[in-house]
Amino acid sequence: MKRYLPFVIIAAVAVLTVGAGAIFYRAKQRAIAGGGVTRPSTSKGGAEPLHVRGQPGAPVTLEEFGDFQCPSCATAAEVIAKLEQDYGPRLRVVWRNFPLAMHPHALAAALAAEAAGLQGRFWEMHDLLYKDQAVWSKALDVRQFFNMYARSLGLDVERFAKDSASEEIKARVISDGEQGVSRGVKTTPTLFINDREVRAFSSPVRLHEAIDAALAESTPKAFGVDRGPAPAKIQPRGERE
Repeated sequence: MKRYLPFVIIAAVAVLTVGAGAIFYRAKQRAIAGGGVTRPSTSKGGAEPLHVRGQPGAPVTLEEFGDFQCPSCATAAEVIAKLEQDYGPRLRVVWRNFPLAMHPHALAAALAAEAAGLQGRFWEMHDLLYKDQAVWSKALDVRQFFNMYARSLGLDVERFAKDSASEEIKARVISDGEQGVSRGVKTTPTLFINDREVRAFSSPVRLHEAIDAALAESTPKAFGVDRGPAPAKIQPRGERE
């Protein structure tokens, strides 16, 4: 059986108005959630430059497709923040937008985070949106909250409001959404570790296991390394009679 899940990206912008519409994709839902690290994927495409936290040379990359109004994503954000502390320079985190239609303010929140990013404060806005999710997600007009967050981060609020409605920002959200759909993302949060989707990550233990496995794959073994065939032993020449 198939069940279809709506996903908000942006369909159109009305003339002389600020905001975005929604387009929906239809995709087959997973029949079984499963467990562990599953199919390989690709991190190519999506918005550029990426929103990255961590060392560029980290052996493990945790990539999240998230929705700022998704309660499970807020929980995942806390878990991921702890993982960043636990693994330090061995882990880097990449964020991608995937606002769902079931959350009426998810798209506006994604645009706000991207607008903050143009002033170098994406991750600070990311953290604030999740920290105060229970407050702004119930508001009729979220713009006052987002402007307040922008002000608290020292942003140019007038520029922030203008950027939130810009085509550049909308294009980033669209690009991330298209990237997610191409990789089979259907819900949030969806996590990839070194380009492989992680399922059943409801507990920090599952993510620790997945990261440890990725680290083991990226670290050469100290013993038992196949160095190829040993060079042929040179036999000494016999004496002439």
